[in-house]
Amino acid sequence: MVKTVSVLGFNIIQEDLSQVVLNEKIVINTISPNSYGLSVKDPAMDRALKNSDYLVLDGVYFGLAALVLKGKRVRRITGWDCFQFFSKKMDAQKGRVFFLGSTENTLLKLKARFQQDFPNAAVGTYSPPLKAEFNEDDNRKMHQMVNDFKPQVLFIAMTAPKQEKWSVQNRDFIDVNIISTIGNVFDWYAGNSTRPNVFWQKIGMEWLVRIFYRPEILKRNLANQMLFFWHLMLYSLKLKNYD
Repeated sequence: MVKTVSVLGFNIIQEDLSQVVLNEKIVINTISPNSYGLSVKDPAMDRALKNSDYLVLDGVYFGLAALVLKGKRVRRITGWDCFQFFSKKMDAQKGRVFFLGSTENTLLKLKARFQQDFPNAAVGTYSPPLKAEFNEDDNRKMHQMVNDFKPQVLFIAMTAPKQEKWSVQNRDFIDVNIISTIGNVFDWYAGNSTRPNVFWQKIGMEWLVRIFYRPEILKRNLANQMLFFWHLMLYSLKLKNYD
């Protein structure tokens, strides 16, 4: 049984992925101060995160909520960790993995590397239309592409909050066991961009280095992050209720 902790109404994996059952349909999304801020402003994003089977920490700072409000520590499990864990599982089991999202060029590079790193796993890809919202035809095409390939694991990268909402809203239309949204991992793995050094990851400052790589992230996410810390203070002082 996967050990989890409920924080602010969100169900977070507390320790690791080893107890995740691979033969059941499970949606795993990531949560961060930014996605929390998005969920406050967007009811569909809030439902997507709360209706995910499990959430993992995209960064260490949402873990502060578990520590401050519940007195529990939560291990940081990123989208990259999910990608590595399930890819290794599928390689060992000669399973099937599908990548949904990004551009054709990125998917070609990603697929080539994946086939070298995980030669025993079959890999399929599809690049959906680049648009703010998908229509019914777009969704049906994605369902068909995934279902025709028959993967056990589906990785999704469509940027937040689109990927989180899509994963939950479309889970019943796709025949797959593990649905995991992993965002920037597609670009990192394809070599389009570089993930900050492991040193920065371990000290919880990966976000700072990523801002130097992509300064637009700060402008885009700062308000959401500040909203999270403001709410955390209100919750800790019992000036705001969340359950």
